[in-house]
Amino acid sequence: MERPWLALYPQEIPHTIDYPQKPLQQFLKEAAEQFPNKVAIHFLGKELTYQEVYEQSLKLAHYLRRIGLEKGDRVSIMLPNCPQSVISYYAVLFAGGIVVQTNPLYTERELEHQLNDSGAKIIITLDLIFPKAIKMKAVTNLKHIIVTSIKDYLPFPKNILYPFVQKKQQPVAVKVKHEGECHLFTKAIATSNAEEYSVDVNPLEDVALLQYTGGTTGFPKAAMLTHHNLIANTLMCAKWMYKCQKGNESILGVLPFFHVYGMTAVMNLSIMEGHKMILLPKFDVVTTLKTIEKQRPTLFPGAPTIYIALLNHPDLKKYDLSSIKICISGSAPLPVEVQEQFEAVTGGKIIEGYGLTEASPVTHANFIWDGKRIKGSIGVPWPDTDAMIVSLETGEKANVNEIGEIAVRGPQVMKGYWNQPEETEAVLRDGWLLTGDLGYMNEEGYFFVVDRKKDMIIASGYNIYPREIEEVLYEHPKVQEAVVIGVPDAYRGETVKAYIVLKEGEQCTEEELDQFMRSRLAAYKVPRIYEFRKELPKTAVGKILRRTLLEEEKEKQK
Repeated sequence: MERPWLALYPQEIPHTIDYPQKPLQQFLKEAAEQFPNKVAIHFLGKELTYQEVYEQSLKLAHYLRRIGLEKGDRVSIMLPNCPQSVISYYAVLFAGGIVVQTNPLYTERELEHQLNDSGAKIIITLDLIFPKAIKMKAVTNLKHIIVTSIKDYLPFPKNILYPFVQKKQQPVAVKVKHEGECHLFTKAIATSNAEEYSVDVNPLEDVALLQYTGGTTGFPKAAMLTHHNLIANTLMCAKWMYKCQKGNESILGVLPFFHVYGMTAVMNLSIMEGHKMILLPKFDVVTTLKTIEKQRPTLFPGAPTIYIALLNHPDLKKYDLSSIKICISGSAPLPVEVQEQFEAVTGGKIIEGYGLTEASPVTHANFIWDGKRIKGSIGVPWPDTDAMIVSLETGEKANVNEIGEIAVRGPQVMKGYWNQPEETEAVLRDGWLLTGDLGYMNEEGYFFVVDRKKDMIIASGYNIYPREIEEVLYEHPKVQEAVVIGVPDAYRGETVKAYIVLKEGEQCTEEELDQFMRSRLAAYKVPRIYEFRKELPKTAVGKILRRTLLEEEKEKQK
């Protein structure tokens, strides 16, 4: 296969990588041997060394085996970013289980579906979520609930004060006893040993993780990601950031680990390279700004909405963000305006990457230091990753600059969907993963995403791509966030509607925006409807929920 992008690679980035044939958890053991006393996790003032994380992961693994976990059993981890989420993840792998990452914000309905679909026997969760989890025992195969609290890994005196803060925020106190099928995380570790033992793992075949997709249609599906998939993508990430020194960087963990991007680009990368993780349980603008100034992270993986929120905080100039060297932005398109502003504020590099859950998740990125960076491009495929554009008309490989569906192939591509052979067959063709994203490749080998296949708007016979319109809206000096959808129209079939969040203190009219857009876009692409909002619906990782807005519009049409 032709790979024009390889000619663009700086000499420091290899075209192919030698992937070690070992289980993912082995990297934690190696980090503990190489950096035993180095800080692995910083969490709201509490610090754990690599040796401590390794030993506690082994202890929890022993406990999981003691309560009946067997090789291949699934364990749900329903936690925010905290030391327990890292310890639990590696403990499940040490015990031979399969991790099921679960969003702590799930409703009972969503949690019930995921537990039943995965067949998870054990869940590790917060005390605040315990009432929801205990209900699942009656409607799923759940056997054991391991409960922890944020205070369990807070430093003194925060651990003493936390229950009082929690009581104000959550009037109903949750008390869990360590008995029967309910277990306290701290007791589980305290009553176990840290002896090493190994589980026979085939990295190429054995699934390490069930990662549920966003569920844009119906219920989410679980991508089966093997040990090899996760190791390959994490190593690719390390090679792409070739100027970073092993054991010498610190990564800000704002992206949740229950999202595959945060899991790979923060947690697994940190463990593999011996970096320090600076964890925040949720994204808060002021807390994030204070943490960057005080803890001085060098790497800051994020999503565009996170960077936008920081840039638009009125006190931004009061904080020193100069420690940040690299930001790889994922989960949604990075507006050019946001890229330029964030680089100006930090002095670091922010580049757009591309990927999807089914690819562990990264497949493309722009070059960070050397090599041409093209604005609006998702960059080029990573080492060992093939990509092509599939023609929408012929189903064959498209021509250069022709818009079609992006397809990818590489060692990071999933084994398939859990218990969904038909869905697997629909997206995996001869090793190629059909992404559902529309894009094109230019003559040099740079890729561009124009939109999700299902998000394309067809108005009066014209194909309209929301991303192009959103890019122009972000250029308007009063616009903080924007998203565009197609809404039903009796005459045009669909018409373009834009949802706008203005910057704090700004006022703007539809007429002003319309005039601005008409000076920059063909008339058929200009939004016919504008709706101003205080905020837009988002996922936990900050991706704007276009489908929620579409559902609202459908309700209005009834």
